Amino acid sequence: MRTVELICSVELDDAVRTAWDRLAAAGLPSLARNIHPTNRPHLTLAAVDEFPPGAEHRLAELFDAALPVPVTLDRVVVLDGSAPLVWLVRPTRALSTLHAAVWDVLTDAAGHRPWHAPGAWVPHLSLALRFRNADLRLARAVAGGQRPTGAFVAGRSYDGTVRTVTPLTRQRR
Repeated sequence: MRTVELICSVELDDAVRTAWDRLAAAGLPSLARNIHPTNRPHLTLAAVDEFPPGAEHRLAELFDAALPVPVTLDRVVVLDGSAPLVWLVRPTRALSTLHAAVWDVLTDAAGHRPWHAPGAWVPHLSLALRFRNADLRLARAVAGGQRPTGAFVAGRSYDGTVRTVTPLTRQRR
């Protein structure tokens, strides 16, 4: 599987990592416990089995032209009531346009994950992968009630087969 992801600005990355740390310190599930070197706050725009020819180059051009994209985080929720704990991202016109453009680049790719498709996609930054809805109130208190702001400043692709990332932009900080 190959993903297309956006990377957070320093201030947004710090806010999410602080929430990860607070959740872990409270004994709750948290991505702070994932020590793999590719683990970092990110927004997934798409996931497919493999990129079609030329897709990496086209995505890099797209991101270099469109980024940075300002962003504000919203509520902390459990998606689908019993799975990942996430910080919702307030969708903006710029973010929605970029998302649709990524899907246009990947039109010919096999194995699209439908939950990332325009119309179904819920933009979010993950805080924990397996979370019980019963712990949501505590998680919200621990993560904090603020609405962090920042930007998505770079793109990358994660290859789930070999567990590596490929930059899709010049990294901006």
